Amino acid sequence: MMLVEQDITVRRAVEGDAKEWDRYVFNSAKSTFCHRFGWSRVLHKAFGHRPHFLLALSQDKIVGVLPLAEVKSRLFGHSLISLPFCVYGGILADSAAIENTLRETACKLAEDINVDNMELRFTRDSGSGWPTKDLYYTFRTVLDSDHEVNLKAIPNRQRAMIRKGIKSALISEETNDLKRLYSVYSESVRNLGTPVFSIRYLECLREEFGQDCRILMISDGQSDVAGVMSFYFRGEVLPYYGGSVSRARTIKGCNHFMYWELMRRSVEQGVLGFDFGRSKKDTGPFSFKKNWGFEPQPLPYEYYLVKRDELPNLSPSNPKYQSLIRIWQRLPLPLANAIGPLVAGSLG
Repeated sequence: MMLVEQDITVRRAVEGDAKEWDRYVFNSAKSTFCHRFGWSRVLHKAFGHRPHFLLALSQDKIVGVLPLAEVKSRLFGHSLISLPFCVYGGILADSAAIENTLRETACKLAEDINVDNMELRFTRDSGSGWPTKDLYYTFRTVLDSDHEVNLKAIPNRQRAMIRKGIKSALISEETNDLKRLYSVYSESVRNLGTPVFSIRYLECLREEFGQDCRILMISDGQSDVAGVMSFYFRGEVLPYYGGSVSRARTIKGCNHFMYWELMRRSVEQGVLGFDFGRSKKDTGPFSFKKNWGFEPQPLPYEYYLVKRDELPNLSPSNPKYQSLIRIWQRLPLPLANAIGPLVAGSLG
């Protein structure tokens, strides 16, 4: 597939473009960790999703990119997303004209492969006029180099919970042991009624992104009670896959301690940007992050409807999924972990 408009050429990126793609992403003011080329390899290896990474060229120089991947599912439909399993995505371009050219190319691609819809996960309103959802918000801030300043910036109630976590004699530890994280994370999402992906996905992330993908585990001195995998990009840390076991509920301030430790360690490593990640509006995680003093920022995901007549709704808050969620929460953990990956890869 190739589209030429004036002096702009748009084509699908190939493996040989990876280095220049990432160079462009790292130099773009609006880019995120989710725009990195490595996601094309991760999504294909872990889930079999076909990548359609588009790049715009002017005189052989990259002037815009759009990472896309195709997700096919009998349960959830056929979509083109920028990007599945990523909270951010969308178009990066040197100008509005180049952005429009990439958008038009993506629309034609969506029609050619006959998807139900295309979803672009922008961090900002692009002004396209496409339908959007008021569903997801992100929480980002810049930390101070002084731990006491950061602690005092957290509202009293949350700060008190952090101190309780510290007094609980919890231990934080960076590790490369994916099995430890997966054990905690898989129990956490089972308890929420959500299918978990396979550990192979975590392996692919570590293989691809190396030290830009790190694990922090929390234990009570006997066993792991919480853990989080975080992504690092241009001086910012994004806690991405985190959770805690049921027993953590008996430890005051356990989750607060985990995120405080991530902040503290990041500051000591010179990483002052902190991205608490996305949450659905008016949910428990949304309130948890807002109560840390983080200002919610809307994520205007945009939709191009090809075969659908209305916006897709794969949210757990969708009433038609409630009975399935309750059933999943009661599954034995080994069974949930065995069949979860058969479903989770299609959620995107």
